[in-house]
Amino acid sequence: MQKKKEIWMLQTKRADFNGLAMRLGVSPVAVRIMRNRGLLDEREMRKYLYGTLDDLYDPRQMKGMETAAGIIEKKLIEGKKIRIIGDYDIDGVCSTYILLKGFHRAAGNGQIDYEIPDRIRDGYGINESIIRQAAEDGIDTLVTCDNGIAALKEISIAKQLGMTVVVTDHHEVPVDAYGQILPPADAVVDPKQDGETYPYHEICGAVVAWKLINVIYEDLGIPEHEWMELLEFAAIATVGDVMKLQDENRLIVKYGLKKIGSTKNTGLRMLVEKNNLDINNLSAYHIGFVIGPCLNAGGRLKSAKVALRMLLEQDPDRVSGLADELKELNDVRKDMTAKGETEAIEQVERFYMSDKVLVVFLPECHESLAGIIAGRLREHFHKPSFVLTRGEQSAKGSGRSIEAYHMYQGLCEVSDLLVKFGGHPMAAGLSIEESDIDEFRRRLNENAKLTEDDFVPQIWIDVPMPFEYANEKIVDELKGLEPFGQGNEKPLFAQKGLTIRNVRVLGKNRNVVKMNLVTDTGHPFDGLLFADGDRFLEEQTGQNTIDMIYYPDVNEYNGTRTLQAIIKNYKFR
Repeated sequence: MQKKKEIWMLQTKRADFNGLAMRLGVSPVAVRIMRNRGLLDEREMRKYLYGTLDDLYDPRQMKGMETAAGIIEKKLIEGKKIRIIGDYDIDGVCSTYILLKGFHRAAGNGQIDYEIPDRIRDGYGINESIIRQAAEDGIDTLVTCDNGIAALKEISIAKQLGMTVVVTDHHEVPVDAYGQILPPADAVVDPKQDGETYPYHEICGAVVAWKLINVIYEDLGIPEHEWMELLEFAAIATVGDVMKLQDENRLIVKYGLKKIGSTKNTGLRMLVEKNNLDINNLSAYHIGFVIGPCLNAGGRLKSAKVALRMLLEQDPDRVSGLADELKELNDVRKDMTAKGETEAIEQVERFYMSDKVLVVFLPECHESLAGIIAGRLREHFHKPSFVLTRGEQSAKGSGRSIEAYHMYQGLCEVSDLLVKFGGHPMAAGLSIEESDIDEFRRRLNENAKLTEDDFVPQIWIDVPMPFEYANEKIVDELKGLEPFGQGNEKPLFAQKGLTIRNVRVLGKNRNVVKMNLVTDTGHPFDGLLFADGDRFLEEQTGQNTIDMIYYPDVNEYNGTRTLQAIIKNYKFR
């Protein structure tokens, strides 16, 4: 099988690398990596390297924050019935948890409860049935988290029914020809508002909720260390909702990951143990690809309330059962996703290889998995990809895009075919009648101004560093640049013209390739590639010189430490 074509690109941003390195106490390599991540000056780099939780921004700078906190404090003191309306994903679950814990601490035995919409039955965010049920239940105040900013009609109904409404969200504010349209709530906290005075706008819903609790605790004289006990949930949501690990987000995640080791939350501790992870050495990867998917699995296949109940539960036996349930749901989700991914790839290879925009219909696929499978399709073919499934009234689907294609604009151009849609440049969701799917595919492709070059992925190299220069000091320094993730990607290095001395394929699934490599100066070292080993051997036939993109690491075995290259991409010469 032919290896997928890709272009290797070298970052060429300029700076006084040596001078900055001397003043910051790091190597020029570290400075180059920070510059490649968009940091411009010494002040930004110093905060990146040495920032602490004291460098977090004052939540009172956020537009509407003090109004929202004042309303909630008054309601808590008066003992009014408050209902928190969350969302069914990891950010919504963590936001709801933070507000529940915070409100209960501030109110003693206040009348506070929550509602989370069902993904299939209710769809995203607060809806009319939730609002009318709240009115029937005698709720005085609704507080949304991770949703609400676009619920203009729904919040109007809540106000007509006499309820106080506070919206906390982080999504884009709807606009019309005259500008942004805010919901008619009593207070709106969303860093995407026009006129926002908060210094950093790219925070998740759970961070907005965490900042709100900070203000309430300050106003009511509750010690700050109690607020910091909720830090890990702001960090988990930041990673799980794929926020950029830059600026304030990076500090929240960096210190939040450390704090998980001493968490008082039985559910979180149990979920980490069930997944055989070391709670004192969690990375953003573990949150994004192990813990996060478990917390999300309930909302995808059953109810997000399973995850929230696990976080709220104190009894170890019940916590254990809920953690087992989430892990099992995630295992089922993984199997269903793998099946759907295989079917989607086969469908494309059979019928749509010449299409610029991929539209796949998987009628039996669970609709909550459409976005994940669309993302896998996009990765596999490097093309904008939509996956549609059969819903109760119409087909539903999600799309994931590439940089060259503005997905939301693409949907706007065929909006006459759609029952409902929304999104942004890189992702979208939609509903469409099954009978219109073929026409939808045809017109998206007809309108797409994409060329073959747009379908070739670009791999960005930070430093073309010969492996002879790698040492344990550099490996340790790179660890200091963590956490890595969206917006703070793991650094990539490159070297050309390596000779392969020998190759071994390891692992039960033959998915680890261990190579003994030699540089042109005669320096030997090991390289590890995590890929289909048999496919690699097939490609290698007759070729013993390789270029690699890699990340340096230390392998420790029987007390001996050796440097090795974790190979991310390769080309035979």
